[in-house]
Amino acid sequence: MRFSELGLRAAILDAVDALGYVEPTPIQSQAIPLILEGRDIVGSAQTGTGKTAAFSLPILSRLGPHGPGPRCLVLEPTRELAQQTYDNFLKFGKYTQMRVGLIYGGVGYGPQREQLARGVDVVVATPGRLLDHLAQGTLKLDRAKFVVLDEADRMLDMGFLPDVRRILIKCPKVRQTLMFSATIPPALETLCAWALHEPVKVEVGARRSPAETIKHVLYPVALAQKQDLLLSLLEKVQWESVILFCRTKRSADEVVNVLKRAKHKAAVIHSDRSQKERQQALEGFKSGYYEVLVATDVAARGLDIADVSHVINYEVPEHAEDYVHRIGRTGRAQASGDAFTLMTAGDAPFVAAIERFINRKVDRVKLDGFPYQYTALFDEQRLGSLADRKTRGVRLGKGYFYGPARKR
Repeated sequence: MRFSELGLRAAILDAVDALGYVEPTPIQSQAIPLILEGRDIVGSAQTGTGKTAAFSLPILSRLGPHGPGPRCLVLEPTRELAQQTYDNFLKFGKYTQMRVGLIYGGVGYGPQREQLARGVDVVVATPGRLLDHLAQGTLKLDRAKFVVLDEADRMLDMGFLPDVRRILIKCPKVRQTLMFSATIPPALETLCAWALHEPVKVEVGARRSPAETIKHVLYPVALAQKQDLLLSLLEKVQWESVILFCRTKRSADEVVNVLKRAKHKAAVIHSDRSQKERQQALEGFKSGYYEVLVATDVAARGLDIADVSHVINYEVPEHAEDYVHRIGRTGRAQASGDAFTLMTAGDAPFVAAIERFINRKVDRVKLDGFPYQYTALFDEQRLGSLADRKTRGVRLGKGYFYGPARKR
């Protein structure tokens, strides 16, 4: 199937052609016709599959010429995701008269008030700042024909669900509502029943599985050698660009300083950085100025960063779902990629949860030539009791086993 067969109007197809897109991805080919028909949908797909285009292209096609608005609201959980979605609407609406507004916190209100006063057809926003504008009367949603809840489970995790409900109450009851979420926990099931009308479920791929093009492995290591192993990996592995994930802002700051001392061009993104600093880091990484982007999970979902050759989990995520989203920053759009996770003894329960979630064991490997110190993870019996009492003798990849040799 080609984009020209989906029913999109000519101006949108011209923009798609200009961007060099020919064939829609599975989520696009399934979701676009349903949205053009006016159906509410709950969409789910692996990261990097073109989800933003799946809703922005048909919405722009149905909006028609510029008119009083806003007529479309897109809610995003983070500023970076809001900026990315805003940019996509601009690209896809290039040959239309659509006006797109961007609303998020961390920046001044003045420019946002001005763009709203000029009139916009589409508003892309984070919940907190949008509520501020609604309270101030600088924005009304009574003309919103389309509402998109993007990364809905992430909004749930960040505590935005009450804000989302308050926003939806301000929208017309008769509207088209689209929800995109990697997972649908019970709280979102309840929201779907309340906010959507007879939604169609569009699910592409296994939500629990990383993309098949990603090779992912675990590197067990003693806690005291974690930084040294990271630097050795960066020295010995051929890579072009790396996103490195940490659990906390403090850890991210420490790691980026270690990388800079080792002469790596590195930048950091987390919630304590100003919006200007976060945007500079992201744009510098996309342009190739920075080789390594260190991030907390604020950057794990949805960010459109192409050609990332490697993801490194410096710290194992505490939530199994976040592992899939993190390593999904590489291997996007059918490209290949590598994902490394540094694992200490204290991470064993989190690793076990990840392996149960994705329903497979992740190979444990050693870095050739690295002067490892002993850790309990190197003892096969100990590893089994730490990670999963039902598992014995975990294979470590390339024919290696940690601990005593096994009889064969």
